[in-house]
Amino acid sequence: MTEKDVVAETKSVPEKDAVTERELAAFKTVKKYMWISMGAGLIPVPFLDWAAVSGVQLKMIADLSKSYGIPFKESTGKAVIGSMAGFILPHSLACGFLGSMLKAIPVVGALAGAPAMAVFCGAYAWALGNVFIQHFESGGTFLNFDPEAVREYFKAQFEEGRKIATGMNGGQKTEAAV
Repeated sequence: MTEKDVVAETKSVPEKDAVTERELAAFKTVKKYMWISMGAGLIPVPFLDWAAVSGVQLKMIADLSKSYGIPFKESTGKAVIGSMAGFILPHSLACGFLGSMLKAIPVVGALAGAPAMAVFCGAYAWALGNVFIQHFESGGTFLNFDPEAVREYFKAQFEEGRKIATGMNGGQKTEAAV
């Protein structure tokens, strides 16, 4: 990987001047799982979509922890995913839940609910992944993860993920959106 590739990849991380190869690989992992989460959010069956998205995001956290050499337990991962949801309630989660429930209406419901659900799922994956990259990069583990301490960063990353998922990057095309 050339220096030019690293610079291009880090355009989605404006606060950072230098990025390690491990961190760059982690950002690529988050981007990949963001798109997979959005796809899982399009599943036309209410609550099956939530189960699929939860599984995808759990796998993302497992992959990130593996790349940082942090031991991963499924029960801890599930608890973390759930605890982070409280930071974007009620509005954003309500949109995701409403998107899922709209899918129960035959044909029209799936068309109406799918886009909202897909955007919510992508934004949530983006925020969750970026929170863990920051935490693992600073030497953190699951044992010392404090959801309250990352509340504002999670909210900001959720909004960034929502913009990326809807294609509204303020006119700027970042590597994360490509």
